[in-house]
Amino acid sequence: MDTTITEKQFDEERALYNLRSTHVKRCIFDGPADGESALKEARNVRMTDCRFSLRYPLWHVDGFAMAGCSMDEKARAALWYTNHGTIENTVLGGIKALRECNDVVLQRCRIDSPEFGWKCSGIRLHNCDLTAEYVFFDSRDVTLRDVRMKGKYSFQYLENLLIEDSYLDTKDAFWHSKNVTVRNSTLKGEYLAWFSEGLTLINCTMEGTDLAFEYSDVQADIKGSILSVKNPRSGIITADAVGEIIFGDAVMECTGQVHIR
Repeated sequence: MDTTITEKQFDEERALYNLRSTHVKRCIFDGPADGESALKEARNVRMTDCRFSLRYPLWHVDGFAMAGCSMDEKARAALWYTNHGTIENTVLGGIKALRECNDVVLQRCRIDSPEFGWKCSGIRLHNCDLTAEYVFFDSRDVTLRDVRMKGKYSFQYLENLLIEDSYLDTKDAFWHSKNVTVRNSTLKGEYLAWFSEGLTLINCTMEGTDLAFEYSDVQADIKGSILSVKNPRSGIITADAVGEIIFGDAVMECTGQVHIR
């Protein structure tokens, strides 16, 4: 980094617009001017121990590293159209924290952001806590490892998703998704994986899962029981117990098999 900005406060519009090759340390983005887009169009920037409380701080940024920072609920739509970066030990609050971003790694972060991660690609979460109503809608090439997630409508229209060693508490998940693999994880929720293609569950545990896999192509090896499975389109579902297997009123041919150990 060629330049360092330390312990400053910024609240004006586009305060550090088009910043290049700079380390921003212990700065605060807040104040009465209530300006937006503080670091818009930045390139090769590093942010350490900064606090963000203004809208749209990192839009159209290319090349960034963020560590030990916090974004509160006022920092809405924080990272949009932003590529090639890392976020570590950071709190992300505010609605729509990531959208249309590419190649971003998040580690040891706490995320509480409705509509998180829409239309993104190449996003990787490791050892994170994630709360989001709609998460990773219409995204591509996403990886979650050691993630504790609470959501409602998760991973809809997502393609190429890998989840490992994670806990997902979500009302439903994987609707219309393609090429999803989940390993060594717990899935809690209703209406799991309707209309999904290429769903693979390996050594997973189900909690409160009802009316699962309707019209889906699925291979599943599940520890524990499922409340009910409904009209799987193809594949084999193996579980310790299934409360009810429902075949009927299908609008397409459903040949999926359900095996009880």
